[in-house]
Amino acid sequence: METQSQRRETFSSRWVFILAAIGSAVGLGNIWRFPYVAYENGGGAFLVPYFVALLTAGIPLLFLDFALGHRYRGSAPLVFRRFHPKAEAVGWIQVGISFFITVYYAAIIAWAAIYTVKSFNRAWGADTNTYFFADFLQFDETAAFSLDFVPSITLALALVWIAAIVVLAMGVDAGIGRVSKFFMPLLTVLFIIVVVRALFLDGAINGLNAFFTPNWEALKNPTVWVAAYGQIFFSLSVGFGIMLTYSSYLKPRSNLTGTALTTAFANSSFEVLAGIGVFATLGFMALSQGVAVDEVATSGIGLAFVAFPAVINEMPFGALFGVLFFGSLTIAGFTSLFSLFEVVVSAVKDKLNLPRKTTAIATGLLMAVISLVLFSTTSGLASLDIMDKFTNNIGIVAIALISIIVIDWILRRIEEFSAHLNMVSSFQVGTIWRICVINVTTLVLGFTLFQEIAGLIAEPYGGYTTTQLGWFGWGVIGLIVVASLVLSMLSWPKDTPIDGPPGSDFGVEPVLTRIPGKPRKYDPQRVAGFAVEQYRKTREEK
Repeated sequence: METQSQRRETFSSRWVFILAAIGSAVGLGNIWRFPYVAYENGGGAFLVPYFVALLTAGIPLLFLDFALGHRYRGSAPLVFRRFHPKAEAVGWIQVGISFFITVYYAAIIAWAAIYTVKSFNRAWGADTNTYFFADFLQFDETAAFSLDFVPSITLALALVWIAAIVVLAMGVDAGIGRVSKFFMPLLTVLFIIVVVRALFLDGAINGLNAFFTPNWEALKNPTVWVAAYGQIFFSLSVGFGIMLTYSSYLKPRSNLTGTALTTAFANSSFEVLAGIGVFATLGFMALSQGVAVDEVATSGIGLAFVAFPAVINEMPFGALFGVLFFGSLTIAGFTSLFSLFEVVVSAVKDKLNLPRKTTAIATGLLMAVISLVLFSTTSGLASLDIMDKFTNNIGIVAIALISIIVIDWILRRIEEFSAHLNMVSSFQVGTIWRICVINVTTLVLGFTLFQEIAGLIAEPYGGYTTTQLGWFGWGVIGLIVVASLVLSMLSWPKDTPIDGPPGSDFGVEPVLTRIPGKPRKYDPQRVAGFAVEQYRKTREEK
């Protein structure tokens, strides 16, 4: 049986880690969320606040996540427990958010996989809207909760969970790393083909004009800037345990900031590429229907499963385009699903001191049952929509804000991570990085969270009933908080190094001093001296 005293798993190389991290960041939101958000918030002008948000919030938070995971080398709860005895609940909240996102995210992947097959004969027919909601999902708007299962979705969702469990059971490098090495190049090739094909459609230029034509007046609107920061937070997988967990599997001397920059810019490049492909296709759709692009522009599930099938019906070689598009969605979804699932598996594995295979199978079966019961039934779409809204727009934003407040505003430990990043990385961070994390990000997250909560209180989301919102929205948030507090009270296995001086399993010994009977204290002078020493050693080895 594996124990915490044994060496933690690692990715075999930095590039395998980068592919896994990019795979996590590049998900469904890159394809169906970013293009519409950009279009609605100034078109080409939106790229200005988007890249400002990337530089002042996305990358700085990614640096912080990498530093946390790499320094304390554990799952999210174990990292925060090692960081401070009373901070463990923060890590469990991250796990809870990842847990619920995973159970509904798997359902969307199942839909995409089914539509990949349906693309061969365009089984959705002429009325793609009616087919998706009435025939495919068999959506029952009146039911708050239903146990009427949709057979095709149930089967596909079960297969998605089997695949996820197998990959996670294989291990970090043999499972996630190996799949990422195959899936990410494949996804890149498939999506480039989709984009190139879209660019040669009649009307594509109209779509691109709509997407890129800048509305500079929009930059005066604060909500446009909030939208840009929101897109970055959701897209980069920062703040809710994914990148923290992945970075804990890096080797001790890894270029953290260089890796983070590669991941961030690769993710943003894919988003811009997705915007080009999506709006070139919507331009063709608008021309075919004789309407303006703004009348066919949409996002999310409606874009993927209603608008695109309608386009596929009209375009030459549409079946092939459909297979490539929905195949890309499926692959992008899987690479993100593995990272979300790993946050949960790693936490349970560390807390209960179980072998990886046992943890992946047991945890996966529990999550699969919940996923099947909630999202493969006729009421599944409503449950998914509500849970997505609350876990993303409240959960992710809130826990990112809480993490920053705990790390610096309360414990004043941000300097520790600055020193750790500079000790092992090529791109050095300093005062500007700390200002971005502590001040800029805190203000934006705080404003975004207040705005979201106020909006949800003022008007029930999506016209759903109080019961639906109570169970799948506020109830999920409340359950995450309560479960996190309870789990943080449970004892860790005796052989899990937590309170003693950091050893080879985690941390850097000279950075923290230990006074008997008192918490570990941060010593900036020893940090500086040790950082210089390690930097020299690294240079000598190179």
